[in-house]
Amino acid sequence: MFTFEIPYEKDRRGRYRFFEILPGLLAYSMLLVPVVLSIINVTLAAVFIFVYLLVNFVRGIAGAVRSLHAFHVMQQHQKLPWAQLLRELEAGEANANAKRPAWHRRTIERSHERPLLMPPSQVIHAVIIATYKESEEILRPTIEALLASDFDMRRVIFVLAYEGRAGKETEKLARRLEKQYKKKNVFMDVLAVKHPVLPGETLGKGGNVTYAGRTLLNYVRQHNIDPLRVMVTTLDADNRPDKNYLNALTYEYVAAPDPVHTSYQPVATFTNNIWDVPAPMRVLATGNTLGQLMGSLRLHALRNFSSHGQPLAALIETDFWSVRTVVEDGHQFWRSYFVFDGNYRVLPVHLPIGTDAVLAATYRKTLRAQFAQLRRWTYGASDVAYFAEYGFFHKNSIPKTDLIAKFWRLLEGHVTWAVGPLLVLFSGFVPAIFNHKSITAYELPVIVSRIQTVGIVVLVVTVFMALRTLPPKPARYKRHRTLFMVLQWVYFPITTLFFNSLAAFNSQTRLMFKRYLTKFDVTAKTVVTDTGKTHDMHAEG
Repeated sequence: MFTFEIPYEKDRRGRYRFFEILPGLLAYSMLLVPVVLSIINVTLAAVFIFVYLLVNFVRGIAGAVRSLHAFHVMQQHQKLPWAQLLRELEAGEANANAKRPAWHRRTIERSHERPLLMPPSQVIHAVIIATYKESEEILRPTIEALLASDFDMRRVIFVLAYEGRAGKETEKLARRLEKQYKKKNVFMDVLAVKHPVLPGETLGKGGNVTYAGRTLLNYVRQHNIDPLRVMVTTLDADNRPDKNYLNALTYEYVAAPDPVHTSYQPVATFTNNIWDVPAPMRVLATGNTLGQLMGSLRLHALRNFSSHGQPLAALIETDFWSVRTVVEDGHQFWRSYFVFDGNYRVLPVHLPIGTDAVLAATYRKTLRAQFAQLRRWTYGASDVAYFAEYGFFHKNSIPKTDLIAKFWRLLEGHVTWAVGPLLVLFSGFVPAIFNHKSITAYELPVIVSRIQTVGIVVLVVTVFMALRTLPPKPARYKRHRTLFMVLQWVYFPITTLFFNSLAAFNSQTRLMFKRYLTKFDVTAKTVVTDTGKTHDMHAEG
């Protein structure tokens, strides 16, 4: 029986509460460190600040280089003839007269010694699209993007997971879409699954996709399909998968060293509507895209995020996704990690899944929606207590070095998310406030400014990457819109502070004082048509 579930609020006490408090406690303490050290010893304060800024500077340079490399890799993978690669993989022989990646030839060679999980042609995909109150203008382009895949769609089960609490209009739309696509006979099958409000569940996507997943399992069993053959991908209602995604995912699955104990993570690119959103949202969306690109090459730190693939056989063992958190995607990594006793990892699928940037009906609503989205993401700090509980206080055979490394990376990442921007921008000026006569205190801001000046290199790379990742400019916009895509980066310090940092502090403070997020804040979004007309609606993301 599955036991690795998040405790109910009433059951969180003692050590669990300590680790819920820990991220916020460390973040607030880190803000005080420059102040306390400046009072005690200005030299010690200067050393701390200098080292901290230097570490962040090196991280920034490494991240910029890695994002450039990741973008190049993604472009290469988009150009590959994935259908042909799959046929060659199944045949066990690469085309000697065609140009093929070295890793493809190595994979085929390995398959002679270690057989594939199954022939690629036997893999069935189940795609679950989660929806709340999204209109047809949001949902249909996602479904059509899926249908545009360079893949045999008769091997795809399309599951539209909709919330019963969304009302009659959502149910009518779901049933209409189910009927239409069944009639077109383009999928293996189409299932519209209504998620009821169930006791013990947090209102959110986790419960919705889990209910749909269990319905899918019943369908698979009724049709005598081996769950091992079924790869499940969850999509948000505004996602647009690359045409090669299903083929690439099939390749990764059958060729992986341990296919079942693995999740498969494409690159989320927040570019669907990037030309339409206000400048601060464009900066944040671009930063998120680059962060996803960078993460795709950090295999040791890669985690589930938003849309991802996982075998149905594995989902059965994990009892699908958690229904008690608003961050079911990231939490799924830790859930699987402990269920499989540490024998679990995430492999990248170097292909994009387009996602909407935040855009609501008005500028003010857009700002609020953006903050709500980032607050939900930063609420992943809640996994610190979950990890500590099942990693250090429950019996397992996971190597302690792996547990400690992963725990440190999780904790440090969330603390830095909150406090990092504040320390980078302001800590260099703190010693001078408390030591008016200290030469060291007055020289430190000069040194910091020089580090930050060199850091402009990172910003230049970021702007370059922002322009490279842009989709074609819609005809409704004039040329000067492209200039604004460069000038918008003056917002970077502001967006980093008022959205990333404050959202992280908000989440961690909530955890400190038991003000838990018990409802998935659906991100309000507005669609802009080719004629410039807007449609106000919601979308999960």
